[in-house]
Amino acid sequence: MINYQRRKTHQVFYGNVPVGGDAPISVQSMTNTKTADIDKTVKQIEELVVAGCEIIRVAVPDMKTASCLSRLRERIKIPLIADIHFDYKLALEAVKQGVDGLRLNPGNIGDFDHLKRVAQKAKEAGIPIRIGVNSGSLEKKLLKKYGSVTAEAMVESALSHISLLEENGFNDIVVSLKSTDIWMTLKAYSLLAQEVDYPFHIGITEAGTVWSGTIKSALGLGSILTAGLGDTVRVSLTGSPVEEVRVGWQILRLLDLRQRGPKIISCPTCGRTNINLIKLAEDVEKAVKDLDKSITIAVMGCVVNGPGEAREADIGIAGGKNEGLIFKKGKLVKKVKEDRLLKELLLEIDKM
Repeated sequence: MINYQRRKTHQVFYGNVPVGGDAPISVQSMTNTKTADIDKTVKQIEELVVAGCEIIRVAVPDMKTASCLSRLRERIKIPLIADIHFDYKLALEAVKQGVDGLRLNPGNIGDFDHLKRVAQKAKEAGIPIRIGVNSGSLEKKLLKKYGSVTAEAMVESALSHISLLEENGFNDIVVSLKSTDIWMTLKAYSLLAQEVDYPFHIGITEAGTVWSGTIKSALGLGSILTAGLGDTVRVSLTGSPVEEVRVGWQILRLLDLRQRGPKIISCPTCGRTNINLIKLAEDVEKAVKDLDKSITIAVMGCVVNGPGEAREADIGIAGGKNEGLIFKKGKLVKKVKEDRLLKELLLEIDKM
């Protein structure tokens, strides 16, 4: 990686998962079930874990939900973060229930005394607090001061609440500064990085549907990460949270910041292609999506770049006319008819 230098940060722990310091950049998500439906929520979290989710956040909209968090926590294997809005009493109950972390939006949690009480209980329990500043819910006084939502306003909001926690001797802090605007988000994180050494949870909020939101998140998170910022990520998509996790891992993989599962290389096709490469590439991607092997797979369509790319990958296909060559670790393994390419490729991957 050219000139990549990750920002040095204070380290916190969500359960047994470290965030910041020299810890790997973690991937997290948020359930979209009704949290109080424990069975459905556990089922979704288990699916997320298979996809690679390392920290999970759940909505806590009322006291009924808050009071069942301990039952949820005992049934899952990854750290549980309670997402609290409007009512600080829900945060106090979540701490009592044994969650591994809190996410608070300072713009809507209430006055500073409320945050102070939450900080005291979190400190006693030894759990981190994420100060989640969101461009859509900044304090009214800041909107009046800056005239609109700005990166500077977001940073001022974060700093004021960081100061309050620090005044109460609380330092296990994570900060997020999320906007749906990529440039504003990048500027906000860059400005705050000059002021504090707390780890950053990064994301582009309300990014959109799976298609458009994936592109927007890749641009935004890629820009933030290549600037050396970010200790834990969440991709926000209007869709399955499982897709959020897969996209998050793909972004980190392509930047060589984490390795989990396969990396797929495939060509864009052209008039020289003599196999159904689009379907083959899609089938390969689907077949290996949950594979826990850090390998590079090439799916190439013709003789121009195909053999070279396939040799360079850990394993790959170079397409010919109604057939293809399978290479493994730079060596030709076999020639296979088109209708057998997927099956033979997967058999060779299983042997690795």
